[in-house]
Amino acid sequence: MSAAPTIVIVGTGQAGGWAAKTLRDEGYAGRIVLLGDEAHPPHERPPLSKAVLTGHAAPESTHLFKAEAFASLALDVRSGATAAAIDRDAKHVRLTDGDAIAYDKLILCTGGRARVLPIPGADLPGIFTLRTIADSLRTGEAIAASKHVIVAGGGWIGLEVAAAARKRGAAVTVVEMASRLCERTVPMEISAFLERLHRGHGVEIVLNSAIEAFAPGASGALAIRLSDGRTLTADVCVVGVGLIANDELARAAGIACENGVLVDHGCRSSDPDIFAAGDVAVAPNRWAGRRIRLESWQNAQDQGIAAARSALGREIHYEPLPWFWSDQFDANVQIYGLPSPTHRAVIRGDASATPFLAFYLESDRIKAAVGVNAARDLRFARRLIEQGKAVADVQLQDPAVPMAKI
Repeated sequence: MSAAPTIVIVGTGQAGGWAAKTLRDEGYAGRIVLLGDEAHPPHERPPLSKAVLTGHAAPESTHLFKAEAFASLALDVRSGATAAAIDRDAKHVRLTDGDAIAYDKLILCTGGRARVLPIPGADLPGIFTLRTIADSLRTGEAIAASKHVIVAGGGWIGLEVAAAARKRGAAVTVVEMASRLCERTVPMEISAFLERLHRGHGVEIVLNSAIEAFAPGASGALAIRLSDGRTLTADVCVVGVGLIANDELARAAGIACENGVLVDHGCRSSDPDIFAAGDVAVAPNRWAGRRIRLESWQNAQDQGIAAARSALGREIHYEPLPWFWSDQFDANVQIYGLPSPTHRAVIRGDASATPFLAFYLESDRIKAAVGVNAARDLRFARRLIEQGKAVADVQLQDPAVPMAKI
């Protein structure tokens, strides 16, 4: 044990920030060291691909806490500090500057990093990824000065970037290697809606094709070769092809990892004094029927809170119903649960227009729901999922039957 009770949190994103606040809220009076390799206080990331990217919100708007409230937590904040190694026997974290910080409990909120394309020319100017505040500011400035933006990846980040670029007046082309948008996370009817939405706002969608190489083009432009043989020209390319969990620190320390840090229901890793939360944590989830890593705003906050309480010895069983959301143009898309190809789809409303709801059932039980501009009804859908209540298709399909009655 260290001389003064100390909890070290690695990561200053949403999970790390909420972990620190929760420790104080729960009455912990010991030392809290908050390590972050970004020069910003704890912040949330969703606005970075939306309002911050379009220039409609300042970076400071992403900060989790007002300056006075953050200062009142009395943290030992090490901004710009990078953890290099964990010595589990000595129970300290070594930093890249050589400093070593002793801990009694350690909470890893190291998040993830944007995946890059391992192809020729991927390091050329004009190619961006989006993960940090600095990324958002750089990318936003480049998009504002561009006539044509190409987005690599038709998942959530790629589509949000596409919507933001169109709002800034650029022509936009989305290149997706799968046969439909967001193929890994939503069923076919939701992919079809997203495609109609983007095409309706002037976004060109290229499916079943991937970027194979970048090369310098004329007048500083990028020449982008696709797998279907075409070459596109653009001023900027934003790559949104997924996230890699930052589990190297844990892995090097011998902590069990599998595309992230493996944790139990109490956010505890294979080392009982080390916890993990947020985008880096892989936890059991009964709604999925397996361990999953949840990349979502809600999970980053709630799992950070759960990890802090668990580190204080509280009995925690964290197993949330997954919730995701995305804003694109005038559409707010929300998902509760994890839709599966084995589920039966029941549509409430017209899936070609908004608002509408799509329910995904096993037998007569709702397992997941997707809503577009239907936040109020989705709250009732969430209750039906959590209660496991039997429902009739005819009630779900009829907008005249209030969800509250069902």
